Amino acid sequence: MRIISSILLSLLFYESFSQELFCNLQVNSSQIQTSDRKVFNSLQKDLYEFVNNTKWTNAKFSNEERIECSILINVKKKISNDEYEGSINIQSTRPIYGTSYKSNVFNYVDNNFRFKYLEYQSIDYNPNSHGSNLTAVLAFYVNIILGIDFSTYSENGGYEYFNNALKIVNNAQNAPESGWKAFESDRNRYWLAYDLMDSRYANYLTAMYSYHRLGLDKLSEEPEDARYEITESLESLKSIYRENPSAFLLKIFFDAKNEEIVKIYSESFTNEKARIVNTLVEIDPTNSSKYQTITAENRGN
Repeated sequence: MRIISSILLSLLFYESFSQELFCNLQVNSSQIQTSDRKVFNSLQKDLYEFVNNTKWTNAKFSNEERIECSILINVKKKISNDEYEGSINIQSTRPIYGTSYKSNVFNYVDNNFRFKYLEYQSIDYNPNSHGSNLTAVLAFYVNIILGIDFSTYSENGGYEYFNNALKIVNNAQNAPESGWKAFESDRNRYWLAYDLMDSRYANYLTAMYSYHRLGLDKLSEEPEDARYEITESLESLKSIYRENPSAFLLKIFFDAKNEEIVKIYSESFTNEKARIVNTLVEIDPTNSSKYQTITAENRGN
């Protein structure tokens, strides 16, 4: 009886914790001319299981705590019998305390995705060497997702995962596929990993923490104090912009946040609106027309 109880407790404990991600992974092969989609269905199934069933951290996650994300692989060209190229779109969200709202924290499209895949061949990944570019790219972005998510809950909380991503980059320096090397582009996997570990861009991670943990998580209960923290976090990004107006991490931040920011300040006070719009137009000029709608109608007091 005691043995049976122990087994039941073990099973309950095992079921109480799960992998870190709840990832909707899809493969779109509509641009490939073929009547047989079976290989792409198998690819989707194999990669879904790889991402969702791999234990990526030592942390314990309940089912409710899993990080929600989506990965869309667009296969655009068949190079050979087992080699393809296309793009990969990665998005992840974070729940906001006390609400049903999920905030976008990462939204990125990588157009340099070339990989090999054979149906029925096992999906292998070794974190200590670069073997399959397919699993290396996925593991890289999984660690970016984890690092960014952890960074929104504690200062420097994502360091371990950004470091893992950097190791994947370093392992791939002799890989024939593009996207891993500094000279290929100023906005690729190499620079994403290195910038996240670069002290010059520390304010990005500080802003991610204060924006979410001190701001959004308190917005429903203490809106004025929460907006103040969000404003301060956005103001802190000025130092990054003024040193490097084309900083990759600023694009990463505002690609995920620009629409949310407009909503946050739409009902704020007039002086708040004027201050934040000036800041946003300076540090994210690409979306300046969106930000100017904040002050188009002064509904605040």
